[in-house]
Amino acid sequence: MSRLFGTDGVRGLANGLLTAELALSLAQAAAVVLGHEQMAEGKRPRAVIARDPRASGEFIGAAVEAGLASAGVDVYDAGVLPTPAAAFLIADLGADFGVMISASHNPAPDNGIKFFARGGHKLADEVEDAIEAQLANEVFRPVGIDVGRIARFADAEDRYIVHLLSTLPNRLDGVKVVLDCAHGAASGCSPHVFADAGAQVVVIGAEPDGLNINDGVGSTHLEKLQAAVLEHGADLGIAHDGDADRCLAVDHEGTVIDGDQIMAILAVALKESGELKDDVLVATVMSNLGLKIALRNAGITIRETAVGDRYVLEEMRRGGYSLGGEQSGHVIFSEYATTGDGVLTGLQLAAQVVRTGKTLKELSQVMSKLPQLMINVPDVDKNRASFDTGVTAAVAAAEAELGDTGRVLLRPSGTEPLVRVMVEAADMETATRICTQLAGVVQERLGLQR
Repeated sequence: MSRLFGTDGVRGLANGLLTAELALSLAQAAAVVLGHEQMAEGKRPRAVIARDPRASGEFIGAAVEAGLASAGVDVYDAGVLPTPAAAFLIADLGADFGVMISASHNPAPDNGIKFFARGGHKLADEVEDAIEAQLANEVFRPVGIDVGRIARFADAEDRYIVHLLSTLPNRLDGVKVVLDCAHGAASGCSPHVFADAGAQVVVIGAEPDGLNINDGVGSTHLEKLQAAVLEHGADLGIAHDGDADRCLAVDHEGTVIDGDQIMAILAVALKESGELKDDVLVATVMSNLGLKIALRNAGITIRETAVGDRYVLEEMRRGGYSLGGEQSGHVIFSEYATTGDGVLTGLQLAAQVVRTGKTLKELSQVMSKLPQLMINVPDVDKNRASFDTGVTAAVAAAEAELGDTGRVLLRPSGTEPLVRVMVEAADMETATRICTQLAGVVQERLGLQR
């Protein structure tokens, strides 16, 4: 049987894989695993729950609340809020754990259930495994005064907004920002907090109807944001995804500023202010080589991790580092958040525009992106990719040719029978030639018989 939990909670088609029955059972199991300390002392655990505005989040959220309360947990319903808001509120309330109902950047028919531990931290694999194992055990059913209660967390959004405003090094007066909220969880709070910080705000993608989340808007569809920035003569644009744990940006000329460039800008700013712990940025192996070169020139070291914000978080916690993230726009400020926060990131980026008096385009020139090409090679034995002599020899030859001007990365997919071949080089012609050659070697050496 395959593992129920994926890289970021339990996610799938609502009413397909993710049914109300499964949601209720998962909540009951999580109550036992995550609330056992309080239960052992004869106390009712407390949990915060939030969701994005997908239609299915209404019945899935109701099922999760029913499961938690029936297992003796007091539930604080924060309503529609970003994933990082849920994580913050768990810590702010002193709750024992929390739940976010969202499928992030996925289309509206999908949904997901993500659990957070005390303090708003993501769960370790072994804790997720314990919840999954608990599904097979007898359900814990307290009675009488021991059943949980469900209450509206009335000031949840206000607490989150006050927290975000408290992180700003300076106000945003004089800057014009276009916000694309992806018709998602940030539709209410992101425009509110930017306006409270003093920015002139133009908003798109902030009319969720339960079915239009991520539909042609948000961080995976930047065209409308680019057009709006140019139309309104804005200084910059900020794009969130459905649950607002990521942020991509657009400069005043409509050029996309990705997560690597955002991290470069913020890392340099934190180093200048003496707030970058050990002068280290944590990023994944997929970050552009241009980021490493730029930060090396700025006296900043990159600690590389496997792909996935959970691995970035683990390394940040291990070293106590200040800043980390991914090219996709998950950026983590450990002083202020326990997970990627797209609204927080957007605020900090806008604050640097105001503080420096430079345009976002000028700030982004701290790094030069190397041309990057990735080819997915399907129908191969991905488990042999790391030790097949023909593949390793081809990679070594490519790396020797590129030298310090590029790099090669072969990464087996975690879910499909394919290998991702990524090449960076000084020019796209070289990247394309080498990547195509390597993809051919991978297909020839590792191809599966049909």
